[in-house]
Amino acid sequence: MLKALMLLASAGKLGPLLMTLGSMLLSVVIYAQLFGWAYAAGFVGLLLIHEMGHYLAARQRGLAVGAPTFIPFVGAWIELKEQPMSVETEAWVALAGPLLGTLGAMGCYYLGRHGGGNLWLALAYMGCLLNLFNLIPLTPFDGGRIVAILSPKLWLVGIPVLVALFFYRPSPLLLLVAVLAAPQVWGLLRGRLAQPASYYRASLEQKLQYGCYYLGLLAFLAIMSQHLHQQLAPLRG
Repeated sequence: MLKALMLLASAGKLGPLLMTLGSMLLSVVIYAQLFGWAYAAGFVGLLLIHEMGHYLAARQRGLAVGAPTFIPFVGAWIELKEQPMSVETEAWVALAGPLLGTLGAMGCYYLGRHGGGNLWLALAYMGCLLNLFNLIPLTPFDGGRIVAILSPKLWLVGIPVLVALFFYRPSPLLLLVAVLAAPQVWGLLRGRLAQPASYYRASLEQKLQYGCYYLGLLAFLAIMSQHLHQQLAPLRG
C-alpha cells in the first residue's frame, strides 16, 4: 500500500512534465504530416525555447508557474498560477519569451550559415516570424503585455495590425486572438481596465528601458525576417 501511494505521489509530480512531453510529441507528429519530421521537431523546439523564456522569467520573479503545454496550430503557453503584482513584472515575463525565442532562432541561423543546410535557415525564418508575430502590441500577445508598461492605450495600435494580418492571410487563430483581446480593448475604451491604475504605474526609467527593449527587438526581428525571406526565396521557386 505504501509503495502504491508513493507511486501515485510521484505520478502527481511528474504529471506536468508528462503533459508537456506528451503535447510536444503530439504537435511534432501532426506537424510532421505537413512539413516532415525534421522541420516539425525543430519548430516545436523553437516554441519550447520561447515558452521557457517566460517560464524562467516568472520563476526568477518568484511567481508560481506551470510547465509549458502545446496545442497544434495554436502554439504553446505556460500557466501563471499567480498573477504578477505590477506591470513591470508582467512586462519582464512577457519580454523574456520572444527574447529567448530570438536567441533560439539565431542559433538556427548560425547553423544554417555554417554548413547545417537550408533546413536550419527555414527554422530560423519561422523562429523570427513567430517571435515577431508575438510582439504585436495587443493582449494576449507578448507585445501587448510589454507595451502596457508604457501605456495600455498602445493596445489600440495592435487592432489595425491584427485586422491587416487577417485580410492578408485569414486564419482561425487570428479570430481566436481577436475574441481573447476584445474584453481588454473594450475595457480600455470604457476606461475600465482589468487591473487598478496603481498596477500600471512605472518609473520613467522603466518605461524608457522597456520601450528600447521592445523597439530594438521588433526592429531586429523585422530585419532578420526580411533577410531570411530573401535568402530562402530561390528555394520557393
